[in-house]
Amino acid sequence: MIGQKIRDLRKQRKMSQTELANILHVSQQTVTAWETGKAEPASSAVANLADYFGVTTDYLLGRPEEKKDDGIDHTALEKAIDEARSFDGKPMSDHDREIVRNILKGYFKTK
Repeated sequence: MIGQKIRDLRKQRKMSQTELANILHVSQQTVTAWETGKAEPASSAVANLADYFGVTTDYLLGRPEEKKDDGIDHTALEKAIDEARSFDGKPMSDHDREIVRNILKGYFKTK
């Protein structure tokens, strides 16, 4: 069940398994194993997945709770961050974009 939810959320964001793996600092094979049900993510990975996708761990685990609706268009936000190649004339690396993504997530969680 969790594997299907991970796959659905990843596909909603039009991400490859490799892209998700890089964000979570796991291998692409690990993401494949989760999505096919051959392995279950550790609790820390479930928490990271929930934070990244803007859902609760209960949602990922199939407990009766819906996705968080924080009123933010996460798809548009992700696209804008992913397309940002520079800021203030300085190039942004993938790592820089991930930091910006996490800062914005933290900001919107407190609103």
